Amino acid sequence: MAKTKPGKKDLDSYTIKGTNKIVRPGDCVLMRPSDSDKPPYVARVEKIEADHRNNVKVKVRWYYRPEESIGGRRQFHGAKELFLSDHYDVQSAHTIEGKCIVHSFKNYTKLENVGAEDYFCRFEYKAATGGFTPDRVAVYCKCEMPYNPDDLMVQCEGCKDWFHPSCMGMTIEEAKKLDHFLCSDCSSDDDAKRSLNVFPVSPSVEAKVEPKRRKR
Repeated sequence: MAKTKPGKKDLDSYTIKGTNKIVRPGDCVLMRPSDSDKPPYVARVEKIEADHRNNVKVKVRWYYRPEESIGGRRQFHGAKELFLSDHYDVQSAHTIEGKCIVHSFKNYTKLENVGAEDYFCRFEYKAATGGFTPDRVAVYCKCEMPYNPDDLMVQCEGCKDWFHPSCMGMTIEEAKKLDHFLCSDCSSDDDAKRSLNVFPVSPSVEAKVEPKRRKR
């Protein structure tokens, strides 16, 4: 009868109160914040446990929003971007409001439609130091910023780099109408306008991802 944790037992799942949604270890969930003005916290469930009174607790690993990190939100952070932190906690299961999906960055950019439950993560975050893993990511455009999946970008057929329309002196509407694009570095001034009719915009996911986020 000896147990390492007397009176406690591990559970395979938990049904969110008032719903038919089942949470299992490994799932990502939305948790009710103490301040009702704040958006729900996002966490990954590591373990589900019940005590002898059947009070259910969940061990979670928190995701941080960019604005919750030491460095704050930056221009390249997406509206639905999260950082997987090294901050673990134990919470009452009744604070779970719903389930969500935290996609890899690559999979997120392939989504045709982004729902309220969809988030993405490309960094792990050390809560005590503010450090990120990886600490370096690819940059694009002449502004040399990492890719924000909320922003429309167009690809130069010459150098294959991706560019923000605003950095190239175009509006988003003008960029959407382009069939072809060559950046200023790959084109002389005399050929700049003509080049727009010569080089194709890649039909990749980046060009499809338009500001259709924040469905709450």
